[in-house]
Amino acid sequence: MKSVVFDLDGTLADTSADLIAAANACFIKSGDKPPLNATRDARTAFRGGRAMLALGYSRLDMTPPDAQIRADIQYLLKFYAENLDTHSFLYDGVEDCLKMLQSQGYQLGICTNKYEALADDLVKRLGIRNYFSALLGSDSLPVRKPDAGHLLGTIERMGANPSKSVLIGDTATDRDAAKNACVPCVLVTFGSDGHGVADLEPEALLHHYDDLPDLVAQIIKA
Repeated sequence: MKSVVFDLDGTLADTSADLIAAANACFIKSGDKPPLNATRDARTAFRGGRAMLALGYSRLDMTPPDAQIRADIQYLLKFYAENLDTHSFLYDGVEDCLKMLQSQGYQLGICTNKYEALADDLVKRLGIRNYFSALLGSDSLPVRKPDAGHLLGTIERMGANPSKSVLIGDTATDRDAAKNACVPCVLVTFGSDGHGVADLEPEALLHHYDDLPDLVAQIIKA
């Protein structure tokens, strides 16, 4: 069985504004001005909650105790869960691409370092959950990307063959996960790293989702 596995944040959808808003909410709650910007700090947003908070603390010249950091992370997650899709949106052509791949006999899955419940809720709100036969988050297995087990576990959950699978992502984490699993990788150029992902030497670059079915067919055939 052949499959296409997708990362979520920065690959299927631009979620940076909602992630940044959740981090800024922690600072606003404490009476500080929001230190993060959705456009300028999108790359940090896709690295997760701790990275966003660390950047915000540094800009406010703060060195909070561990207890505050833990409390801020919990508040960030709560705020984000309640505001998952205020600004988030699918990249152009995603749903048409998923339909096409499905019609061509590919199993589709998501392998993300977002918590599984948050990822599942988000793709439901974005209207694409029905396309994916497996969705694994950072807490679905004992390991997470870039560990090969996370990607291979997603492929296994779909009943697919790793030798006939490809990972679509946007960061070095995705590239490393694919390398570690011996699975080819396509990196998108419309994420926060733009065309800089070419430096990671993926098997292919994706500039628009209209092109993905042909790219996948070429890679898996090869």
